[in-house]
Amino acid sequence: MRIEGSNIFLTGASSGIGAALAVELTRRGARVAAVSRRASAGVAVSIQADLAIPEERARAVGAALAALDRIDILINNAGVGVYAPSWKTPMDDMRHMFEVNLFGAVDLTQRLAPSMVARGSGLVVNVASIASKVTLPWFTLYSASKAALEAFTRGLRMELASTGVGAMLVCPGYVKTNFQNAVLGGRPPEKLVSGKRFASTAGAVALAVADGIERDARTVMTPALGWALVAAARLAPGVVDGRLRAMLESIGDE
Repeated sequence: MRIEGSNIFLTGASSGIGAALAVELTRRGARVAAVSRRASAGVAVSIQADLAIPEERARAVGAALAALDRIDILINNAGVGVYAPSWKTPMDDMRHMFEVNLFGAVDLTQRLAPSMVARGSGLVVNVASIASKVTLPWFTLYSASKAALEAFTRGLRMELASTGVGAMLVCPGYVKTNFQNAVLGGRPPEKLVSGKRFASTAGAVALAVADGIERDARTVMTPALGWALVAAARLAPGVVDGRLRAMLESIGDE
């Protein structure tokens, strides 16, 4: 889909992948309505909203449409996580995470996709994670929320196949952002933190997403090496589970 001249509704836009996407999409000629809890600079429209609250999502959509008239591309990028065992994560934290990671994305899609279908053109981009394909035991409930977002994206693509509206899934690996500092609780394995030097940058992910939009990709895995982990998890699940479990157990060694 063409980015130049398009109107884009982008969530989670004030930092990390979202901020880099706002810059890249604007550079390619899009008008971006950037939605986040903090104001965004350098975009056509900056909207402050808490996407965990349905009324705030409705207000953000209304503000974007009032400023831009229409939305051609919806990018559900906002996300939050919790580093805690699933069997003792507070239910309020779990509900908050699913509200942002899944329900918010579905809600915004329901608010914006009908007008895309009516025009016969549009795109919904859902930013999941490699954790949607390979469950990370230090991030079990986050993985579950992103796996649900992936299933939603795949089903949505099939539902919209004859309408001219597409659905694209994005699966970033480990990215150098402040995401870990904004989680609802817990901390990641030290081995994961120490491997941060091998992580992607937000700018690299933004480039991959923008390129994926313009070539009508179904799924963007970034870095592409992530497909090797997905293949290994499918071909040798016991081995991969063992390696991930060892990383999880390193938390207790510190």
